[in-house]
Amino acid sequence: MATKEEILDAIAGMTVLELSELLKDFEEKFGVTAAAPVAAAPAGGAAGGGAAAEEVEEQDEFDVILSAAGDKKIQVIKEVRALTSLGLKEAKDLVDAAPKPVLERVSKEDAEKAKAQLEGAGATVELK
Repeated sequence: MATKEEILDAIAGMTVLELSELLKDFEEKFGVTAAAPVAAAPAGGAAGGGAAAEEVEEQDEFDVILSAAGDKKIQVIKEVRALTSLGLKEAKDLVDAAPKPVLERVSKEDAEKAKAQLEGAGATVELK
């Protein structure tokens, strides 16, 4: 009797046509269908796995982008300073250079709070 290793070596040396014939003979001899489960598994697995992966990849880190300072520039600068560790000059430069990120890679909750604070001061803000 041949070992598994010898069988695998013999299969590895076959052409595609020989493998196809071997598969047909195998199915007939043992009364099984190898093609249907093999074809169904990748199709079902890819569709199910892809949908699950998309659901899992919900964004959990956000960037708070100051789009425009609005009419109350001084209030916006104060809010930027409150949200960050920037000094007065750095905060003013950030506001003047809008659109610029104020906070990067923060949680959704922190991003929403920052957006509310900045919009309350008159700024236009977007989350990415």
